[in-house]
Amino acid sequence: MPDFNAIMEMAQNAQAELQKAQDNLDKIEVEGSAGGGLVKVRASAKGRIIAVDIDESLLQPSEKTMVEDLVAAALNDARSKADAAAGDEMQKISAGIPVPPGFKLPF
Repeated sequence: MPDFNAIMEMAQNAQAELQKAQDNLDKIEVEGSAGGGLVKVRASAKGRIIAVDIDESLLQPSEKTMVEDLVAAALNDARSKADAAAGDEMQKISAGIPVPPGFKLPF
């Protein structure tokens, strides 16, 4: 049977590594786009929106609804890419964390 102190130390180390990975997610940037690049959204892998770029050709009152739809689509594209980047980063971190058999990390 594994030593309880060793298990606790492994859990604390795993928690520290996971926190470090979470902190790094805000430094990883992704870009979502819609309308063939007419609307672009930059976001962190943590989901923070960094910037929105709208091509000036869309800035006409008659295009309001389309611009709103494209911004929503670009935000969703950025969020999807942010989730994928976060998953990749967390998988890299978890691969290096020794865990007892049957123990699953919470992500």
